[in-house]
Amino acid sequence: MILFISDLHLCANRPKINRIFFNFLEREARGAESLYILGDLFEYWAGDDDLDDPLNASVVGALARLVGCGVPVYLMHGNRDFVIGEAFAQASSVTLLPDPTLLSVYGQSYLLMHGDTLCTLDEQYQAFRRQARSASWIANLLAKPLVERKAAIESLRQRSELEKHRKAAEIMDVAPTEVEQVLRRHGYPRLIHGHTHRPARHVHTVDGRTCERWVLADWYQAGSYLACDESGCRAIQLSAD
Repeated sequence: MILFISDLHLCANRPKINRIFFNFLEREARGAESLYILGDLFEYWAGDDDLDDPLNASVVGALARLVGCGVPVYLMHGNRDFVIGEAFAQASSVTLLPDPTLLSVYGQSYLLMHGDTLCTLDEQYQAFRRQARSASWIANLLAKPLVERKAAIESLRQRSELEKHRKAAEIMDVAPTEVEQVLRRHGYPRLIHGHTHRPARHVHTVDGRTCERWVLADWYQAGSYLACDESGCRAIQLSAD
């Protein structure tokens, strides 16, 4: 069985969710063939020189222990933690994944994405994403002192939250035409993504082919994961205990 999670948004001021995550790694994830984290593991990531932060160090240690127990962990960048780099990967023993990634398992093709590139109706966000993912923008950010970096990221986050309230809900969801194009381009796989915080199972008919799309839940209120095996996928809610 393979497990998928995304949009945990771990941070120091949400200790309950942090605890649920650590328990998940010690319990449910220990019995998995592998674990895929499809972006936004952290509320934000300011750079790999922040590995000594207490929460960050705890997350790194917990992931490394899981991998050490024989469960490979794969991590995809999200829109909040896209500057996670090789130092984090080495310390936590995770494997960084490109977005998108096509996975073949259980006789089925799985297309894994964070999901933000599917939201093409939000032109303002897509323009910022193109800028922020450029090598020059990232290099300029990481050249700043860590304290200054965190302040800049916090300012961007606050501005983003304000902009969300001004946008229509459908603009911040995936664009159906983009989903269809992506499914077609990758050979009509099962698509798994996060980002939108709208967990659901969708069925798309593309060129006469039926494609399943699973949207992973965010972890703001509770924990959840998607478990997939030979029989299919199912979403499972985690206990807070």
